[in-house]
Amino acid sequence: MSEFEYDLLIRAGRIVCTQTNLDGPGAVAIRGDRIVAAGGKIDGTSRQTLEFPNALLLPGLIDLHAHPAKNGSKYGVDPDLEFLPRGVTTVLSQGDAGAENWSAYRRQTIDESRTRVRLAINLSKMGEPEGGPCLRDIDWIDVDACCHAVIAGGDHIWGIAVNASRDGCLLDPKHVVRSALQVAERTGKPLLYGMRNPPDWPIAAQLELLRTGDVVTYLFRDGEWSIVDDQGQVLPEIRKARERGVLFDACHGMKSFSFRVAEAAFADGFYPDTISTDQYASHVGSEPQHDLPRTMSKFLAAGMPEYEVFARVGARPAKILGLSDEVGTLSPGACADLTVLAHNDAAAPLMDCYKRQRAGGCWETSLVVRGGQVQTTSSGSTSRS
Repeated sequence: MSEFEYDLLIRAGRIVCTQTNLDGPGAVAIRGDRIVAAGGKIDGTSRQTLEFPNALLLPGLIDLHAHPAKNGSKYGVDPDLEFLPRGVTTVLSQGDAGAENWSAYRRQTIDESRTRVRLAINLSKMGEPEGGPCLRDIDWIDVDACCHAVIAGGDHIWGIAVNASRDGCLLDPKHVVRSALQVAERTGKPLLYGMRNPPDWPIAAQLELLRTGDVVTYLFRDGEWSIVDDQGQVLPEIRKARERGVLFDACHGMKSFSFRVAEAAFADGFYPDTISTDQYASHVGSEPQHDLPRTMSKFLAAGMPEYEVFARVGARPAKILGLSDEVGTLSPGACADLTVLAHNDAAAPLMDCYKRQRAGGCWETSLVVRGGQVQTTSSGSTSRS
C-alpha cells in the first residue's frame, strides 16, 4: 500500500467550481485520474504538491467551438499543441470532419490526442476541405451518410455542425438547414448552427426552425448580424428562442466578437450560454496569442460577471456536452482535469474583431492537469514531493 494518500495535491489562492459553489482559497487532491477532494481544508500526504498562492484554479476549461484536427481540415490545429497548453482540456470541433472522413478523424485526432475531443460532424460529407466553403456542392450533402456516421460515432459525435452563412455555404441555406434537421431528428442530436446573413434570411425565420438544445454560435457579431437593436436592446426573436430552449454560444474567431454588441447585451441582462474561441489555423503564432483565457478576459472587460464567465467555460458547456459528471466540475469522482490561471495586469490590450480595445489585464495559463497528469507548469508555482 502506498505511503501517500494522494498522487497530486494542488493548492491555490482561489479555487472556483460553479457546479459545487466552491469559491475561496483551498486545494484539490487527486488520486490516479480522479479528483478525491476539493475545498478549503484538505489534509493528507501527497507524492507531489504544487502551490499557486496568487492564482486561480478552475476545472479544466471547455471550448465549445473550435477546430481541433491533426489532418484533413483546412482550419485544423493539433489540440495538444494549441489548446491543452493554454488551459483547454475538452474541445468540441465545429465540423472539421464529415461522413466521408469521420473514421480518419477519429483515428488521427480523437484517439491520438491527450486533449478530450468531441465532434459536431459537418453536414458536408467532405468536412472542411481546401478550396472554398464546405457547403459548396449539393452532392456533398448526404443525409443518409451523415446519419450512419453519427450512429457509428457514438459518444464521440455530439451533434451536427451547419454553417449556413455566406462564408460557409454557397447553396440554398433553407435546403441546407432542412437537411441538417433531418439528420438531427433521425439521430436525436443537436445542431451547432451558424446563421445565414440576415439580409438573405431574417434571423427570426431561422430561429423558428431550431429546437430545444440546438446551439446558435457566432453570437456577438456586429453590423448586419447584430443581436441588439439601435437602442441597445436584445432582439425579441433572440429572447423568444432562448425561452424555447435554444442555446447561444459566444464564439470569438476572427469576425465574431464585438465589444459594442456584447456590452449592450450584458447591460440588457443577456449572457451567452457558453464562451468559445473558434480557434483555428490562422490563429497559430498570433500576437497576442488568441486562446480561451484571453477570450474570457474580454468578456470580463465587457462587463460580464466573473462567476458567470467561469460557468460558461466549465459547468455550462459540460452539461451541453452531456459530461457534467466527468468535466467542468471539481466534484469528487470527476476526471482530474484542472486549469490554473494567473492574472497579468500588464498584458497586451484586449481587442475585439473590429479593432476596439478595452483595458483590464488578461488571464494566462500557469498549470494544466489532464486526467491527473501535469501537462504544463509555469514559474509561478512551487513544488514539493
